[in-house]
Amino acid sequence: MKFALNAAFVFVFAGLLILPASAQTPVGTPPPLIIDSDEIIKVESRLIVIPVSVTDGMGNAVKGLDAENFVVFENRKKQDIVEVAKAEQVPLEIAILFDISASTDAMFRFEQETAAKFLLDVMRPIDHATIFTIGEQPRMLQQRSSAQISVQTIKTLQPSKEYTAFFDAVSSAADYLRKNSDPKSRKVVIAITDGEDTNSEGVREGFASAFAAIGERINTITNEQRRDILVKKRNEVRHAEQNKSLKYLQDADAVFYSINPAGSSLKLNSMSRFGQENMIRFADETGGTAFLPTFLPTNLKSDYENQANLRKNSDSLDAIFGKLRSELQAQYLVQYYSNGDFEEGKYVNVDLKVNVSLPQGISVRSRNGYFVKKL
Repeated sequence: MKFALNAAFVFVFAGLLILPASAQTPVGTPPPLIIDSDEIIKVESRLIVIPVSVTDGMGNAVKGLDAENFVVFENRKKQDIVEVAKAEQVPLEIAILFDISASTDAMFRFEQETAAKFLLDVMRPIDHATIFTIGEQPRMLQQRSSAQISVQTIKTLQPSKEYTAFFDAVSSAADYLRKNSDPKSRKVVIAITDGEDTNSEGVREGFASAFAAIGERINTITNEQRRDILVKKRNEVRHAEQNKSLKYLQDADAVFYSINPAGSSLKLNSMSRFGQENMIRFADETGGTAFLPTFLPTNLKSDYENQANLRKNSDSLDAIFGKLRSELQAQYLVQYYSNGDFEEGKYVNVDLKVNVSLPQGISVRSRNGYFVKKL
């Protein structure tokens, strides 16, 4: 993909330079990652958990599948499945991430109401929800609690004019689920956001170093060279933060879902496209879905049309949460003990298939792999 850098783009990046120097390290941000090691780890007893959603062409759950209906390959080597747990047998751990930054829009109240209804519909007494906000830094407003308590927390949320630490919020939520949930629970991160990031720690540090380098050479390089430096750094930072957050999702065995209130991808600017691409990658790699609804405009001259469009947008949002509910109710937890020997930190590809004859339109979603952790 090619990116054009105009004056507005430079202004966005320049804004990063004036972030408050006193900005604190985001609450709950996991420690730096170290995944390179030459140590060989025997993994005969390493339990691998693969959440899998199976839905039909209408998005309804395909139920009744058992261990013999699934086949798992790890780096092209077949694995022996030891158990397949059905959704109704396994607790559900949900971390909901609400974007309260300046990038949110008029749909905020409807997002709150629909998310609250979703939790009441999907959660059972054995399930838990945790509520995070995405703003200048990730904040955990509520630890693992019931649907009723979570609904009350969601209703207290207020939009702000903060910068956005999207990557830090995803990493913190995934790390919290890993540390506080049963390893055999179904762990899900649901982000209601446009996926843009202006304030995660890695983003701030990356662009600060880029502008420092430009400052040292300001009188010896052209405007085009400055632009090239910024574009290169932008891409480097983006991919580094993506990889870091994705690793936390994988380590938590968490499935990532997102709902982007920014609208159709055809109308998104370059920064917004980056945000949606972040969420698509997280969803694809973990077996989730990155929903991108097409909302109708609500800033028209006619109040009647605005209200009508808000109702239609609310219905669209409700339909998306309905699809999400169906996917979660269609989840299986496929478990096996890896028979491979891998270095710590190595990424292992996983290919899961359903080996029974299913009608056309059946969708099978699962994670694409995992990072080897020390026993």
